[in-house]
Amino acid sequence: MWFDFSFGLGALVIVVILAAASIKILREYERAVVFLLGRFQAVKGPGLIIIIPVIQQMVRVDLRTVVLDVPPQDVITRDNVSVKVNAVVYFRVVDAQHAIIQVVNFLEATSQLAQTTLRAVLGKHELDELLSEREKLNLDIQAILDSQTNAWGIKVSNVEIKHVDLNETMVRAIARQAEAERERRAKVIHAEGELQAAEKLLQAATMLAQRTEAMQLRYLQTLTQIAVDMIGQLLTKKEPQ
Repeated sequence: MWFDFSFGLGALVIVVILAAASIKILREYERAVVFLLGRFQAVKGPGLIIIIPVIQQMVRVDLRTVVLDVPPQDVITRDNVSVKVNAVVYFRVVDAQHAIIQVVNFLEATSQLAQTTLRAVLGKHELDELLSEREKLNLDIQAILDSQTNAWGIKVSNVEIKHVDLNETMVRAIARQAEAERERRAKVIHAEGELQAAEKLLQAATMLAQRTEAMQLRYLQTLTQIAVDMIGQLLTKKEPQ
Protein backbone atom coordinates (compact mmCIF):
# COMPACT_ATOMS: atom_id res chain seq x y z
CA MET A 1 0.00 0.00 0.00
CA TRP A 2 2.78 2.37 0.93
CA PHE A 3 4.63 1.43 -2.23
CA ASP A 4 1.61 2.17 -4.38
CA PHE A 5 1.15 5.56 -2.71
CA SER A 6 4.83 6.51 -3.22
CA PHE A 7 4.73 5.36 -6.82
CA GLY A 8 1.57 7.37 -7.50
CA LEU A 9 3.03 10.47 -5.85
CA GLY A 10 6.24 10.13 -7.85
CA ALA A 11 4.31 9.73 -11.08
CA LEU A 12 2.24 12.80 -10.24
CA VAL A 13 5.38 14.84 -9.58
CA ILE A 14 6.88 13.71 -12.88
CA VAL A 15 3.69 14.62 -14.73
CA VAL A 16 3.62 18.06 -13.10
CA ILE A 17 7.28 18.67 -13.99
CA LEU A 18 6.75 17.57 -17.59
CA ALA A 19 3.63 19.73 -17.89
CA ALA A 20 5.48 22.76 -16.51
CA ALA A 21 8.38 22.15 -18.88
CA SER A 22 6.10 21.80 -21.88
CA ILE A 23 4.20 25.06 -21.37
CA LYS A 24 5.92 28.08 -22.91
CA ILE A 25 4.70 31.68 -23.02
CA LEU A 26 5.98 33.94 -25.77
CA ARG A 27 5.66 37.71 -25.71
CA GLU A 28 4.13 39.65 -28.60
CA TYR A 29 7.54 40.39 -30.10
CA GLU A 30 8.86 36.81 -29.76
CA ARG A 31 8.58 33.75 -31.98
CA ALA A 32 9.59 30.14 -31.33
CA VAL A 33 11.34 28.10 -34.02
CA VAL A 34 10.29 24.53 -33.13
CA PHE A 35 12.29 21.42 -34.09
CA LEU A 36 10.84 17.91 -33.94
CA LEU A 37 13.60 15.32 -33.43
CA GLY A 38 16.09 17.76 -34.94
CA ARG A 39 14.00 18.66 -38.00
CA PHE A 40 12.30 22.00 -38.45
CA GLN A 41 8.60 21.75 -37.69
CA ALA A 42 7.04 25.22 -37.40
CA VAL A 43 7.32 28.80 -36.19
CA LYS A 44 4.96 29.35 -33.25
CA GLY A 45 3.82 32.25 -31.12
CA PRO A 46 3.13 34.64 -29.64
CA GLY A 47 1.14 33.51 -26.64
CA LEU A 48 0.87 30.07 -25.02
CA ILE A 49 2.46 27.12 -26.84
CA ILE A 50 3.05 23.48 -25.90
CA ILE A 51 6.47 21.89 -26.40
CA ILE A 52 6.86 18.16 -25.82
CA PRO A 53 10.04 17.70 -23.75
CA VAL A 54 12.91 15.73 -25.32
CA ILE A 55 11.03 15.22 -28.58
CA GLN A 56 10.68 18.89 -29.42
CA GLN A 57 13.10 21.77 -28.95
CA MET A 58 12.53 25.48 -29.54
CA VAL A 59 14.67 28.55 -30.12
CA ARG A 60 13.35 31.98 -29.16
CA VAL A 61 13.74 34.79 -31.70
CA ASP A 62 13.25 38.47 -30.89
CA LEU A 63 11.51 40.36 -33.72
CA ARG A 64 12.20 43.87 -32.38
CA THR A 65 14.53 46.28 -34.16
CA VAL A 66 18.15 45.78 -33.15
CA VAL A 67 20.48 48.78 -32.89
CA LEU A 68 23.94 47.55 -33.87
CA ASP A 69 26.91 49.79 -33.13
CA VAL A 70 29.65 49.20 -35.70
CA PRO A 71 33.05 49.78 -34.03
CA PRO A 72 35.51 52.27 -35.60
CA GLN A 73 36.96 50.96 -38.84
CA ASP A 74 40.26 51.98 -40.43
CA VAL A 75 39.36 53.12 -43.94
CA ILE A 76 41.68 54.30 -46.71
CA THR A 77 39.76 56.50 -49.13
CA ARG A 78 40.27 56.55 -52.87
CA ASP A 79 42.60 59.58 -52.55
CA ASN A 80 44.77 57.64 -50.04
CA VAL A 81 43.60 59.36 -46.84
CA SER A 82 43.45 57.22 -43.69
CA VAL A 83 40.37 57.83 -41.51
CA LYS A 84 38.49 56.06 -38.73
CA VAL A 85 34.76 55.67 -39.31
CA ASN A 86 32.07 54.16 -37.13
CA ALA A 87 28.39 53.71 -37.84
CA VAL A 88 25.12 52.37 -36.45
CA VAL A 89 22.90 49.81 -38.20
CA TYR A 90 19.18 49.29 -37.56
CA PHE A 91 17.78 45.88 -38.50
CA ARG A 92 15.19 43.32 -37.42
CA VAL A 93 14.31 39.68 -38.03
CA VAL A 94 11.43 39.27 -40.49
CA ASP A 95 11.76 35.49 -40.99
CA ALA A 96 12.55 33.62 -37.77
CA GLN A 97 13.03 30.30 -39.57
CA HIS A 98 15.79 31.60 -41.86
CA ALA A 99 17.42 33.60 -39.06
CA ILE A 100 17.96 30.40 -37.05
CA ILE A 101 18.53 27.81 -39.79
CA GLN A 102 20.49 29.72 -42.44
CA VAL A 103 23.14 31.31 -40.21
CA VAL A 104 24.82 30.27 -36.96
CA ASN A 105 24.53 33.62 -35.15
CA PHE A 106 22.67 36.27 -37.12
CA LEU A 107 23.72 39.10 -34.74
CA GLU A 108 27.43 38.36 -35.09
CA ALA A 109 27.09 37.68 -38.81
CA THR A 110 25.33 41.00 -39.41
CA SER A 111 27.93 42.85 -37.34
CA GLN A 112 30.86 41.39 -39.29
CA LEU A 113 29.13 42.00 -42.62
CA ALA A 114 28.43 45.62 -41.64
CA GLN A 115 32.11 46.19 -40.81
CA THR A 116 33.41 44.80 -44.09
CA THR A 117 30.74 46.58 -46.13
CA LEU A 118 31.54 49.89 -44.43
CA ARG A 119 35.22 49.60 -45.33
CA ALA A 120 34.51 48.45 -48.89
CA VAL A 121 32.00 51.19 -49.74
CA LEU A 122 33.87 54.10 -48.17
CA GLY A 123 37.16 52.98 -49.73
CA LYS A 124 35.67 53.68 -53.17
CA HIS A 125 35.10 57.37 -52.42
CA GLU A 126 37.33 60.37 -51.84
CA LEU A 127 37.54 62.22 -48.53
CA ASP A 128 35.48 65.18 -49.78
CA GLU A 129 32.65 62.81 -50.76
CA LEU A 130 32.87 61.07 -47.40
CA LEU A 131 32.41 64.39 -45.59
CA SER A 132 29.81 66.03 -47.85
CA GLU A 133 27.73 63.13 -49.24
CA ARG A 134 27.12 61.16 -46.07
CA GLU A 135 23.42 60.64 -46.80
CA LYS A 136 24.16 59.02 -50.16
CA LEU A 137 26.77 56.74 -48.60
CA ASN A 138 24.30 55.71 -45.89
CA LEU A 139 21.82 54.62 -48.54
CA ASP A 140 24.49 52.70 -50.50
CA ILE A 141 25.64 50.77 -47.42
CA GLN A 142 22.04 50.06 -46.37
CA ALA A 143 21.14 48.69 -49.81
CA ILE A 144 24.17 46.37 -49.88
CA LEU A 145 23.57 45.06 -46.36
CA ASP A 146 19.87 44.54 -46.99
CA SER A 147 20.49 42.54 -50.14
CA GLN A 148 23.08 40.29 -48.49
CA THR A 149 21.13 39.66 -45.26
CA ASN A 150 17.87 38.92 -47.05
CA ALA A 151 18.76 35.21 -47.20
CA TRP A 152 19.08 35.23 -43.40
CA GLY A 153 15.56 36.58 -42.90
CA ILE A 154 16.90 39.98 -41.79
CA LYS A 155 15.72 43.40 -42.96
CA VAL A 156 18.21 46.28 -42.66
CA SER A 157 16.08 49.40 -42.34
CA ASN A 158 18.69 52.11 -41.87
CA VAL A 159 22.43 52.81 -41.67
CA GLU A 160 23.94 55.99 -40.25
CA ILE A 161 27.61 56.99 -40.33
CA LYS A 162 28.26 58.49 -36.89
CA HIS A 163 31.81 59.84 -36.83
CA VAL A 164 34.65 60.41 -39.27
CA ASP A 165 37.89 60.90 -37.34
CA LEU A 166 40.88 62.54 -39.04
CA ASN A 167 44.41 62.90 -37.73
CA GLU A 168 45.75 66.35 -36.80
CA THR A 169 47.84 66.69 -39.96
CA MET A 170 44.82 66.14 -42.19
CA VAL A 171 42.72 68.57 -40.13
CA ARG A 172 45.34 71.30 -40.61
CA ALA A 173 45.54 70.53 -44.32
CA ILE A 174 41.75 70.84 -44.67
CA ALA A 175 41.87 74.17 -42.79
CA ARG A 176 44.54 75.49 -45.17
CA GLN A 177 42.51 74.29 -48.14
CA ALA A 178 39.39 76.09 -46.83
CA GLU A 179 41.37 79.29 -46.32
CA ALA A 180 42.80 79.11 -49.84
CA GLU A 181 39.30 78.52 -51.20
CA ARG A 182 38.01 81.65 -49.45
CA GLU A 183 40.89 83.71 -50.85
CA ARG A 184 40.19 82.37 -54.33
CA ARG A 185 36.53 83.34 -54.09
CA ALA A 186 37.45 86.83 -52.87
CA LYS A 187 39.78 87.33 -55.84
CA VAL A 188 37.17 86.03 -58.27
CA ILE A 189 34.53 88.39 -56.84
CA HIS A 190 36.96 91.33 -57.09
CA ALA A 191 37.82 90.43 -60.69
CA GLU A 192 34.14 90.14 -61.60
CA GLY A 193 33.54 93.59 -60.10
CA GLU A 194 36.37 95.07 -62.19
CA LEU A 195 34.95 93.42 -65.31
CA GLN A 196 31.46 94.81 -64.68
CA ALA A 197 32.91 98.29 -64.06
CA ALA A 198 34.90 98.14 -67.30
CA GLU A 199 31.80 97.06 -69.23
CA LYS A 200 29.80 99.96 -67.81
CA LEU A 201 32.59 102.45 -68.66
CA LEU A 202 32.71 101.08 -72.20
CA GLN A 203 28.94 101.52 -72.56
CA ALA A 204 29.19 105.07 -71.24
CA ALA A 205 32.04 105.93 -73.62
CA THR A 206 30.08 104.50 -76.54
CA MET A 207 27.00 106.59 -75.68
CA LEU A 208 29.06 109.77 -75.25
CA ALA A 209 30.84 109.21 -78.57
CA GLN A 210 27.52 109.00 -80.41
CA ARG A 211 26.37 112.50 -79.31
CA THR A 212 28.78 115.47 -79.39
CA GLU A 213 26.68 117.62 -77.07
CA ALA A 214 26.71 114.84 -74.49
CA MET A 215 30.49 114.94 -74.45
CA GLN A 216 30.41 118.70 -73.97
CA LEU A 217 27.95 118.43 -71.09
CA ARG A 218 30.14 115.81 -69.47
CA TYR A 219 33.16 118.11 -69.91
CA LEU A 220 31.33 121.04 -68.29
CA GLN A 221 30.18 118.83 -65.41
CA THR A 222 33.78 117.79 -64.80
CA LEU A 223 34.93 121.44 -64.78
CA THR A 224 32.17 122.30 -62.33
CA GLN A 225 33.25 119.52 -59.99
CA ILE A 226 36.86 120.68 -60.16
CA ALA A 227 35.83 124.27 -59.38
CA VAL A 228 33.77 123.16 -56.40
CA ASP A 229 36.72 121.18 -55.05
CA MET A 230 39.11 124.13 -55.46
CA ILE A 231 36.72 126.56 -53.73
CA GLY A 232 36.34 124.14 -50.85
CA GLN A 233 40.12 123.90 -50.44
CA LEU A 234 40.50 127.73 -50.48
CA LEU A 235 37.82 128.19 -47.84
CA THR A 236 39.48 125.59 -45.69
CA LYS A 237 42.81 127.44 -45.84
CA LYS A 238 41.21 130.82 -44.95
CA GLU A 239 39.52 129.54 -41.80
CA PRO A 240 41.05 131.13 -38.65
CA GLN A 241 43.45 128.94 -36.79
